[in-house]
Amino acid sequence: MVGPQYDLVGNPLGAVRSTFERAAAESGGHEPVAAFRGKDWGATEVFRSFLFEQGGLDKVPVLDESNLGLIKPNTLVRFRGMVQDMLGNEFYVGAFKDGSTWRTNKFSDSSPFSMPHPCDSHLWERHLFHCVPVPGQNSWTRESSPGPDLRRIASCFTSEQREKRKRGADNDAMDVSESGSGETSSSSKKTLADWESDLNCLTFPQKDDGVKISNSSVEMSMNEEHHVPEMNGGDHHIPGSSFSCLVKVYDMPESQVKLNDVSEFIGVYTFDPELAAPNDNSDDIMFDLMEDVTAQLPPSKVPRLHCLVWRNLSAHDFLPRPPAVEPSPILLRGIRQSLLSHLTLVLGKDELAAQCLLLHLLSRLRNKVDVVTVGRLSLNFTGFNRESVSIFGNQLNNLFQRLLPYSQVIPLSIEYLNTATLQPRKDNQSGRLVTGVLQLPQGTHLTFDETLLQSGSLTSKGVENTMLLKNLMESQKVEYDFEFYKLEMATDVQLLILSEGKSNILPSDLIVPFRPSSVPAVNASSEELESWRWYLATVRSLPQSTETDTYQMIQDEMVNAMRDDRSLGCSELSRWLTMAQIMAASFGEKSLSMEHWQMVKELERLRKERLQ
Repeated sequence: MVGPQYDLVGNPLGAVRSTFERAAAESGGHEPVAAFRGKDWGATEVFRSFLFEQGGLDKVPVLDESNLGLIKPNTLVRFRGMVQDMLGNEFYVGAFKDGSTWRTNKFSDSSPFSMPHPCDSHLWERHLFHCVPVPGQNSWTRESSPGPDLRRIASCFTSEQREKRKRGADNDAMDVSESGSGETSSSSKKTLADWESDLNCLTFPQKDDGVKISNSSVEMSMNEEHHVPEMNGGDHHIPGSSFSCLVKVYDMPESQVKLNDVSEFIGVYTFDPELAAPNDNSDDIMFDLMEDVTAQLPPSKVPRLHCLVWRNLSAHDFLPRPPAVEPSPILLRGIRQSLLSHLTLVLGKDELAAQCLLLHLLSRLRNKVDVVTVGRLSLNFTGFNRESVSIFGNQLNNLFQRLLPYSQVIPLSIEYLNTATLQPRKDNQSGRLVTGVLQLPQGTHLTFDETLLQSGSLTSKGVENTMLLKNLMESQKVEYDFEFYKLEMATDVQLLILSEGKSNILPSDLIVPFRPSSVPAVNASSEELESWRWYLATVRSLPQSTETDTYQMIQDEMVNAMRDDRSLGCSELSRWLTMAQIMAASFGEKSLSMEHWQMVKELERLRKERLQ
């Protein structure tokens, strides 16, 4: 274990190199580091213990656009984002021999030590992922990632300190001594948690001294402290984006991270403008091994994060205080009734629409059999016009933003279909994936407003976009354009359509005429919102099964229904079964019963009465 002299937040590379040198010395042999290729020598375990067992996670700042200039390079950060592009692998000099001492460049872009030529060295490999903020991510999910208040810390620097740090900047590239011992100065041992606990007298880790600063200090300009990169520089691969991160992952099979995954990466943040344009005459071997795709993402525009620990995120991970209780049916039924009552108010006291909307929000893709998708339940509310959308549509969108992790509204018009870039495509010249509107994470909710549609002509691009949307509705797949071929990617997106009549562009699983009776005031407390978020995340993750006897009875009823109504098809019967399974889950039940089946039949009866 690394001793207490190491600040794992302020000087993670010191801990990495210290554990490496210790492991290399203990392994012995002619090439003691050969066994470390693609393996951890104990460094990541130190950080895992610190983050998840010792409560260190809340001390790690969250990297985003708002605090980029406040975070010191070569410190530990967290980044939550979506994997927008998988850039392959990169070789780097992982270890080299400096005299009689083995040193490592792992978790860094360049070596802080002068690498002798020639020298004994080992080439290692790391995976590159271009990550962006999650499309459609709602603000409440960011509040569940507490971290140290860097802005308050930054305000405690005096002009005198800024001058000191400016003069010492050239010698402060990394918090590691040239001897490689990884020991920090006494002032750098103070952690971010220590800064937060002492508002009147804060100490910033620096190599000059440990001068304490009064809380009355003027706020410093971070542009003087660190050069803040112009994020992405209008990168055409990321339309409308202003921030992204190049994540380098070590010691992991590439298949564990997939395109469009939403993950949290914890690692060493680096930013060095000099790496943006490597000198052709440089003697640094690390520059010679840089891939061309890395040159497309210069560090002056896209920061690097060398990942020590990562995890995929689910809806539960965005809950600030998940209740430490079992999701019992009694508990879930109470929350269900509370949420259903609120949905009814949002929808103008339309109870049928609220029941169908609840099933829609709880739906998720559970399985795929050939072209049949099991578990999806797209919903089309008809009877909307521009006036009612401005009232109830806005109320729905506000509710989705407060309940769901990711949601977006798409105003569907002829102009939008003819001009929007929905399809992700590969730019083979740069080797980059150019994102599109439909490159989305699993669990995204999309609302399409069709009340804007008017008569007009679709261009070839408009027809292509229409086909993309239909394919998404029917098969939960998005077609990616790789120039010489097309590739369908599976997704899981909830789709709601607001239209005047039945949508011809987006054929939904469930069509419900909307019949509001009033426009009541809609309010929800923070406690209610938290309980509803937990309910939705919990119910959607519940496993579902059907007892053999129950399944046989339902099958017999389906046969009788088809005998009585010849217009019934397999797709509609499959939808009934999906709705019944979601209905059972909404009450916290893991097994479908005849009671839930009868509830869905009654819901269908009321819905068909409205359609007549």
